Amino acid sequence: MNALAQPVVTTAEIDVTELTIADVQAGFAAGTFTSEQLTAAHLARIEKYEPYYNAFTFMSPDALADARAADARRANGTVIGPLDGVPVVVKEAMDMVGLPSTGGWAPLSSLAGGFDLMPGVDAPVVARLKAAGAVILGKTNIPAFSYDGARANTSWDGPTYNAVNRDIAPGASSSGTGTAISASFAVVGLAEETGGSIQNPGAAQSLISVKPTFALIPNTGVAPLAGSTRDVVGPHARTVRDAALLLDVLAGYTPADPKTVAAIGNLPEGGYASLLSDTALKGKRLGLYGAGWRTKPVAEETAKLYASAIEELKARGAVLVEDPFAGTEFASLAKGAAGFDSRGLESIIHDFENFLRRMGPGVAATSFKGLAAMLPSDPFGPEGTFAKLTEGSPIVQKSLVDPTLPPDLSEFHAARTAYLKLFNKVMADNQLDGLVFPQSEGPLPGIFEKAEYLATTVSEINIAGLPGVTVPAGQYANGAPFALIFVGKMWSEAELLAFAYDYEQATHHRIVPQLVETPYPVPAANDA
Repeated sequence: MNALAQPVVTTAEIDVTELTIADVQAGFAAGTFTSEQLTAAHLARIEKYEPYYNAFTFMSPDALADARAADARRANGTVIGPLDGVPVVVKEAMDMVGLPSTGGWAPLSSLAGGFDLMPGVDAPVVARLKAAGAVILGKTNIPAFSYDGARANTSWDGPTYNAVNRDIAPGASSSGTGTAISASFAVVGLAEETGGSIQNPGAAQSLISVKPTFALIPNTGVAPLAGSTRDVVGPHARTVRDAALLLDVLAGYTPADPKTVAAIGNLPEGGYASLLSDTALKGKRLGLYGAGWRTKPVAEETAKLYASAIEELKARGAVLVEDPFAGTEFASLAKGAAGFDSRGLESIIHDFENFLRRMGPGVAATSFKGLAAMLPSDPFGPEGTFAKLTEGSPIVQKSLVDPTLPPDLSEFHAARTAYLKLFNKVMADNQLDGLVFPQSEGPLPGIFEKAEYLATTVSEINIAGLPGVTVPAGQYANGAPFALIFVGKMWSEAELLAFAYDYEQATHHRIVPQLVETPYPVPAANDA
């Protein structure tokens, strides 16, 4: 029986909580609900809980129309693929025609007293979602310029709250996407990372996240911090299989982002779900976290949770190798404080110049200098967000003089080369199939604390361009989720997803949020 001919269900009858892509497609096929009904149910959930979690900056006015189009395709027997008709979200930093690109910064939002940048073309990843038939519900909140790994508190739209526990930082900068997916406001979503911004909110909100190999997925049309060197777009999902299916849609070459030519020949045959198995860990050699990777030890509570996870991995048949980086110079390659190494961000001005030019001639500012002339304050000035980056980098200072000139990235290239050379040697010498670390060094900080989010793989895998997959693995005493991150060689996403799938199916550590409908007390400015 055709799905559109089924008895009409009400929005209230559709429970969207924890729905997977397979659940959605089964519902469509059985006529349980249409895409329009499912989209309306998600929108109703958002309307109910969004005031208390603030996951979104903008809602798409076309969501229901897009859902109806998906239903029409299904009625005609022309389903595009597994995402056809599925509600999804995208990060605020990604260009989407019809909605402003604010970068999370008040001067770039008319709603906060600034002005809007309205892109004339979609970012390739947004275009790929649309081509796959996905129903984009809206854009999700981020900190100003995506320049925070813990919280979105600097956003013009205010803080985003962790769906699992509002007392805990939501992870950033893809805070809104993490909250939207963890809270079942959508089925899957797009996140983006320069230094932890996919993996941090994924781990903090008990999600599967994929920080992909650099250049696997196009990042043009995404407000850059290090678009030429480090920035990557990747999935947030509640299950490993859903993350794999979303990755299938996003990955691969496009002439709109020439660096993705590197992905040709590096996509798995059969797709990213092709290796998923509940025996994927059996016999696989995985390296464990230790002082060889980073000299700073993890907190005592993290160590206990990690020890429990190690026993679970052993039960799956994994062969675990203690600190395979011991005796190497890997830990000494890092620079910077608090685990964040900014090498690669030297490209920020030139990348932003290209980002603005790509928006099209109708945008309010088509160049970096044109934009700077319109702004009430300078984010690269002595009091600006990027003051330390500007002061510490002659390359950035030179780019401010002429943003059109490509910057000298030789130091970054040398750092990536050093990281990759040593990483690949350790993997080969120890015959490793991957690494498995605690994603965070310690319990996650509070929503209004000033403490940083200390991830174990930021910025090592960001500079090296390596992939990482997070998977829920428990819970801290303060209510924050605990997660593992599987790290592998470049282009090994399918294998890492398989490891995560085996662990996920055996342990089921995903924490399903219990949402509330009460305002969260925001401290006074001098108390925050």
